[in-house]
Amino acid sequence: MVMRDSSSPVPADRSSAAPEIDWKAVLAQHERWLRTVVYVRLGEPQAVDDIMQEVSLAAVRQRSPLNDPAKVAPWLYRLAVTQSLLYRRKQGRRRRLVSDYADRARPTEEDRREVDPLEWLLADERRQMVRLALGRIPKRDAEILSLKYSEDWSYRELTERLGISQTALQARLHRARQRLRDQLTALEVVESKR
Repeated sequence: MVMRDSSSPVPADRSSAAPEIDWKAVLAQHERWLRTVVYVRLGEPQAVDDIMQEVSLAAVRQRSPLNDPAKVAPWLYRLAVTQSLLYRRKQGRRRRLVSDYADRARPTEEDRREVDPLEWLLADERRQMVRLALGRIPKRDAEILSLKYSEDWSYRELTERLGISQTALQARLHRARQRLRDQLTALEVVESKR
């Protein structure tokens, strides 16, 4: 018989505690979209692995178990956002997502792919404008737009994983789209004056 010690942080009998969560499976299931959230928040690919490691450690080491397994996704989302903010505070300001990604995505002389130069330039210009506009809107807006359009999430997936109502989600998406449109329009006006 296992005796429970009142100073022990882990109950000896797990049957009376909250349901045991298989964190390895849960983290694997949610890893991709959490990485997207962290990447949008930080704009540094090398930092994503560090933050995901911190999220994983925090999930496994949690002091009070989650009582409702359906709340895991919103809890992981908040944890990823918190860890991202802590990382940014620790590291200071970094170059914007736009310039970092644009530099890495530009083909080099060693790149042997067959690409129509005009097509590549037009597509690159569109991507740069969208990235620049995304960098000028609030991070929360860029995050929700990236999850919706680059990860191709449905409204249901967004509401479940972000822990918000469908009405709040629709309002956030509407505002985010409008802010992105405004920034793209402003960028086009600047480009046309050149």
